[in-house]
Amino acid sequence: MTGMILSCLLSILVESAGDLPGAITSGDEAFARIDYPAAIARYEDALAGHPGEADLLWRLARASVCMAEVAEGDARSRLLLQAESYARRCIAADSTKGEGHTWLAGALGYIALGEGTEKQLALSRELQREAERAIELNARDDAAYSILGSFYRALGNVGWLGRALASLFVGSVPRGGYAEAESALRNAIAIAPDIMRHHFELGILYIDMGRKEEARKALEKGATLPVRTAIDRPRLEKIKELLAGPELR
Repeated sequence: MTGMILSCLLSILVESAGDLPGAITSGDEAFARIDYPAAIARYEDALAGHPGEADLLWRLARASVCMAEVAEGDARSRLLLQAESYARRCIAADSTKGEGHTWLAGALGYIALGEGTEKQLALSRELQREAERAIELNARDDAAYSILGSFYRALGNVGWLGRALASLFVGSVPRGGYAEAESALRNAIAIAPDIMRHHFELGILYIDMGRKEEARKALEKGATLPVRTAIDRPRLEKIKELLAGPELR
C-alpha cells in the first residue's frame, strides 16, 4: 500500500515537472495570438506549481507590459506595476536571465511617464542599467536595444540646457542622446529586422533629427511588417499618419 502511494506521488511530481514546457508553449502561443489575458492566465497557472521559475516570470512581465501598452488609466498602472514585480522576481530568482532585465527596463520606462522629474530621473537611471545588463547577458537581445534606443532618443530631446538645469536640482542626468539612440536602434534592426517597433522608433528619431528622407524610409519599412503585438495596430496607424503628414514634407 505504501509503495502504491509513493508511486502515485512520484507520478504526480513527474507529471507536474513535465508540464512546465507545455505550459510555456501554451502561454507563448496565446501571446503570439495577442491574447494577453490567456497568456498571463496560463503562465500564472504554471507558476503556482513552479514558484520562482524565471522563464515564467519574465514572460509574465513581458505580457503585462504588452497588455499595458494598450490599456488606460488604473488598468494600465496596475499592469505596469505587475510587470515590474514579475521582472524583479525573475531577477531575484536568476539574475543571469537577461529577459528579466529587459522587461524590467520596459516596465520602468512606462512607469516613469507618470512620475515627477525627480522620480523620472531615478527610474531612467535604473532603466538604463537594466537594459545595458540585458545586453551584457545576451548581445542579441533586440528588445533591450530597442528600449535603450527609445531611452536615448528621449535624452536627446531633453537638450543640454534641460540637462544642466535638471542636474542642478535633482542630480545627474544619464548620458546619451541621438547618436546613441541611432546606434541602439540599428542594432535592434540588425538582430530582428521584421519587428515593426524598431523601424518605427528609428523613423521617429530621424524626424526629431530633421533627417526626413531617412525617416520616411524607416517608416515605410515599418509599414510593411506584420502586427506582432497589440500596440503595433495603433503604431501602424501612426506610421500612415506620419507618412501623409507635414512632418515629412
